Amino acid sequence: MQLRVAAYGIITDDEGNVLLARWVEGRRVAWTLPGGGLEAGEDPERAVRRELREETGFEIETTELLGIHSRVIPASQRVRRDESDVPLHTLRIVYRARITGGALRFEKNGSTDMAGWFTLDEVAALQRVRLVDIGLRMAELLPTSAGS
Repeated sequence: MQLRVAAYGIITDDEGNVLLARWVEGRRVAWTLPGGGLEAGEDPERAVRRELREETGFEIETTELLGIHSRVIPASQRVRRDESDVPLHTLRIVYRARITGGALRFEKNGSTDMAGWFTLDEVAALQRVRLVDIGLRMAELLPTSAGS
């Protein structure tokens, strides 16, 4: 089994809009929380700051650790077919964060191709990965449902 540890940020603006990034490396293009995998030896808070800057152009600071989501992906369901012979255990560390600088811009040649602000109603209508809802529930922006 392989292990992947990643850090993500929940960022809202003054009107309650949520910042998301569009992930293009999956089986389908889908919106996700901005963030990504830790580099070897990297602190998770540093990783989420780096990833947010790369994917959205914003400088951020974390304000709260919201939680850690653990998931095991069976080998047959892995996105990258060259790694599909073993399951993947993902640990996703989710922080609440706030913008301290920068300006919205899109990542070039990365795992995402754009970023944007969305109301919660707009988020509900988006093609999105499950992590969006998981993170929004951690931040108490969506109601908790059974089985989450």
